[in-house]
Amino acid sequence: MKYMLLIHSGAVDERGGAPACTVGDWMAYDKAVRDAGIHVSGESLADLVTATTVRVSPTGERTVTDGPFAETRELLGGFLVIDVPDLDAALDWAARCPGSRDGGAVVVRPVADFGA
Repeated sequence: MKYMLLIHSGAVDERGGAPACTVGDWMAYDKAVRDAGIHVSGESLADLVTATTVRVSPTGERTVTDGPFAETRELLGGFLVIDVPDLDAALDWAARCPGSRDGGAVVVRPVADFGA
C-alpha cells in the first residue's frame, strides 16, 4: 500500500534548514528507503520564501499571498511516497525520518487508490 510522508520541520536555522538534521542524515535515510525497495517518489521543496498561497472565497474571488502563513510554526519541507505492506511499516519509516526530530513531524497518509 502506498503512503505519503509529509515532512514538516519544527524549527529552521538561518539557512532555512532543520538544525538537528544534517545532509548526511537525509542522504542515509534516502539510501535506506531506496535500498529497502519502497521508494515511489519524493521531493524536497524549494526555499520557503518562494511559497505562494491561493485562497478562493465562497463568491469565487481569488486572493494570492506571497510567502507562507505567518501563524504557521511548522514548515512543510518535502514529501516522500513509499510502498509498504501496511500502516505499521509506514509509521516505522516515518519515525526513522530525520524530519521527525527536534520538534519536526512526519504526517503519514494513505494514498487513495480510485482504481480499486
